[in-house]
Order: sequence, then structure tokens, then C-alpha cells
Amino acid sequence: MEKIWLKSYQKGVPAEIDLQEFQSLGELFEKSVAQYRDRVAYINMGAEVSYGELDKLSRDFAAYLQSVLKLPRGARVAIMMPNVLQYPICIFGALRAGYVVVNCNPLYTPRELEHQLKDSGAEAIVILENFAVTLEQVLAKTPVKHVVLARLGDMLGFPKGAVVNFVVKYVKKMVPAWSLPRAVNFRTALARGASAELKSVSVTQEDLAFLQYTGGTTGVSKGAMLLHRNILANLAQAHAWIQPELGGEQHMVVTALPLYHIFALTANCFTFFKIGASNLLITNPRDIPGFVAEVAKYPFTVLIGVNTLFNALLNNDAFCALDFSKLKVTLGGGMAVQRAVAEKWKQVTRKPLIEAYGLTETSPAATINPLDIPEYTGAIGVPISSTEVAIRNDAGADVPIGERGELCIRGPQVMKGYYNRPEETAKVITADGFLMTGDIAVMDERGFVRIVDRKKDMILVSGFNVYPNEVEDVVAQHPGVLEVAAVGVPHEKSGEAVKIFVVKKDPALTAEALIAHCRENLTGYKVPGQVEFRADLPKTNVGKILRRELRDEAQKKA
Repeated sequence: MEKIWLKSYQKGVPAEIDLQEFQSLGELFEKSVAQYRDRVAYINMGAEVSYGELDKLSRDFAAYLQSVLKLPRGARVAIMMPNVLQYPICIFGALRAGYVVVNCNPLYTPRELEHQLKDSGAEAIVILENFAVTLEQVLAKTPVKHVVLARLGDMLGFPKGAVVNFVVKYVKKMVPAWSLPRAVNFRTALARGASAELKSVSVTQEDLAFLQYTGGTTGVSKGAMLLHRNILANLAQAHAWIQPELGGEQHMVVTALPLYHIFALTANCFTFFKIGASNLLITNPRDIPGFVAEVAKYPFTVLIGVNTLFNALLNNDAFCALDFSKLKVTLGGGMAVQRAVAEKWKQVTRKPLIEAYGLTETSPAATINPLDIPEYTGAIGVPISSTEVAIRNDAGADVPIGERGELCIRGPQVMKGYYNRPEETAKVITADGFLMTGDIAVMDERGFVRIVDRKKDMILVSGFNVYPNEVEDVVAQHPGVLEVAAVGVPHEKSGEAVKIFVVKKDPALTAEALIAHCRENLTGYKVPGQVEFRADLPKTNVGKILRRELRDEAQKKA
């Protein structure tokens, strides 16, 4: 077939989006706060911030950066916080003033933080004091000149905020001792900005909005240059996709994934801001009982997460007993959604778990399953509006429908490139503008794309390709399994063999029982030769299982 790409065909979704609706993310913000001024924009730990209040707070922060710190237009502003109310204040403030946001994972090691601050050229950073000790260790080696220090309770009001700050620091001892003599308190920064001028700044679609760093699990962390146009395009694409299902109602989206991650950044922070929804920010989603207690207070309509989060929720009795009558959409991405999890989700909530696919480099969404699809398909969906998909072989040629190849994406959401890394950019963006994802996929005749696996994760057993996703999907269907990861390990006869790492749901589960289950569902060479039980599996901060870490560990033991 000469060219393999399909336009979105979901009922009510346009094949093309309007790329001229907004000229910048600041314009999007201003139109939304004007239209929804009295609605609640964000909720966190019982405190609420309306669209109107967010307009004032972000203006003050923008003025602080611009008129007090006198940062030049286009300066890099790093933000290192979990999901707290200060995050949207900072991000919208920075964007309104024409700055480039550099999102930093709060769990970074000093080495990782130093690399990102130096690579991006960040001049200022806003950081939660819980992580200040990390910054202290590297600050002198970075270009950062200004530090704004936030505390967990800063936006919770009095006396609650003061109590939270005291408990976090002195009772739970969650704030390691730090020393940053020139740091300015977040509330002080807002107060100074409130009396400062905010000058209008001309920002266009072609200006840089984010230096969004890749996870770094596959090598040196690289900054994806995401323009205002890229993010605006993707939120328009996401909005076009959800609009037929969500309509004009007022919605509440549960934001458990961190907003500094590209998935929640575009899907939760921007897309739902456009439609005047409320974001329920979950600061610590790993505390499942606390998470469930929080969402039980609100009539949420949308929940966005990753497979491991959904799995953990489904294994919590209190969550399963919640009222899901208001739930409209559950969207999973970031990693493969497993059949066992999707089927149980449908059983418990009466709503399908819709799988989507994207990358940091695509802002992130590229394909999504139709929201009205009744059952789990195992596919990552079809291309969203204004998006082309190609499945290509190693020579760069399109392969026929049904054959495996590398998934390639072209559309207005594809990044400009990697910051200061033209060679790396050339490796992933082809001459005809397609982004090579590094994922192996197949497309069926209806246009549904199915990820087979990452190129690097493929296991070669006696010349046969074994894809970990398939093995994990089968193992996860065993009722005694909570979580699973499959990797390749050296084998004297076959070159590589399959090993699985399993977290038990049933304490009585045995390796023999699992292997027997696999033999019933997998061809012989795909059946795991080794089973190792673990109390937990290593994950990224958004809950994606780190196969590579397990593989490297297993190979060292072999």
C-alpha cells in the first residue's frame, strides 16, 4: 500500500481542527477566565480557586516575574511541584508573561535536576519546600538566579494552611533541612507582584511554550520543544474528541496524574480549562485510601490515569462502592491498558476504560479509541483529528495493512524538535515530517492501531519475536495477579527467554500455577521460563512500570 494513514471517523468528530482559534495559551486562558469567572477551576485538599481568582493570582505571579525579577521575554521558568494549587497559578502566570515553562519532576535526584536546569537554561525556579534540599545541592552549578519557595499549605487559607505546613514539616517530617538564603516565599512573591505592573506581551503560535523533558529512562533526558501551536493543536484535537460525549455540561475531572507530566498537562490542565471544568487535584495518588476518600466527596465526571492506577483503585473496596452515576469518561494512557483491568473497570463502574496513545513529542495525544466504543479492544484507537499515522519498516517504507512496523505520527501536535540537539531530532523526525515513535504497531483495515511493543523491549527467543505486552496481558488475566512485568533474559539455548516479575493478589499463588495458565494461552516460546515474585515493581512517578530496570537487574544475575 502506498500510504497508510486515516483521518478520525468517530461520530461527531471533525477530520480537521481549527488551528486559528487561539494564537497563544495566554489567549486561551484569558477567554476561559472571562467566560467562566465564577466557576471553580481547581480544588485541592478542600480548598477551591475560581477561574476569576486564578486570573488575579496568575496575573500577580506574572507581574512578579516580569516587573520584579525583570526576566526577559522567553526566559525559562522551572516549576518543581506536585499537584497543588500553586502549580496552575505559576504555569498560567509564566505563559501569560511570555515565558517558557520547564516542568521538573519533584522526585528528581540532584544529578537529574542539575542536568535539566543547565540544559534548559532556566533562570528561575518555583519549588515546593519538600524538595528544596535537592535544589540546594546543585543550585550553584546551574544558571538559576531566582528561587521561589512554596509550602504545601500556602493556598489553603488560615488556619488550615498553617496547620498543614506545621504538620508536614514538624510532625510528619516531610521537609528535609535545606538552606537557600536568597529564596523568596511564594506568598511574598504574589504580594510583590500584586503591586507591580504586568505589561502586555505579544506571543504567537510559533513561540516556545514548554521545554518538556522526556522521562530519561532510555538515556539522557532531552527537552522536547513544544510550541504554543503544538499544545493548542492537541487540546483542540482532544476537545473535538470528547465534545460529542461530554456535551455542554459542567464537568469535574479527577487529576491524579501530575500536571508536570505531558499527559495531565494537556488533557487535564488545558483541555478541560477550555470548557470551564473543575480540576480535582490529587497531591499524592499513591495513597489510595486517601485518594478514594477525596474523590468520594465530589460528583466527578471524568477520570484520567494509567493502568497501574486503575488497577490499584479496583483493588480498593471503598472505591468499588462509590457512586459512578455521574462518570462519563475514563481515559487511560501512558502505558498499555490491560484487558483484565479494563474488563473489571467496566464491571465496577459500568463505563468503558478508553485507551489513548501519545508521547511527550506529540503534546501528547496521537490516537484515541472512540468514546462510544462499548468494550475493550486492545487497540490504542484511531488517529485523532488532523493526524496522520504511518506504519513503516526499517527502510522507511510503508508496510501493508496488518503487518508490523514502526508507528510514525504526523500532525500539528508534533514537537519542533529536541532543544539544542539537532542530531537527535534528525533521528526521530523524517524528511516528510513524521515522528518515529520507536513503538512497533499494526493497523487493521478499520484504521485501529495496536501497539505490539517498544523496539527495545522486544524479546528474541530462538529467532521468534516475543512482545512483553502480550505476555503481561495474559498473566494479568490470572485472578491471583496484581501486577506483572515481562522481560527478556539471556538463555544458553534460545538466546533469550521470557522472565516475569509478579506482585501477588492471592498470597497462595505459585509459579507453577502461573506457568500453567500461560501454557493455556501462549505459544510455547512465549511461555515464561522464570517467575519471580516481588512485593512491588519499580515505576516512574506516573506509575509506568520500568521494564528496563528489571531487565538490567535480571541480566546481571544471569
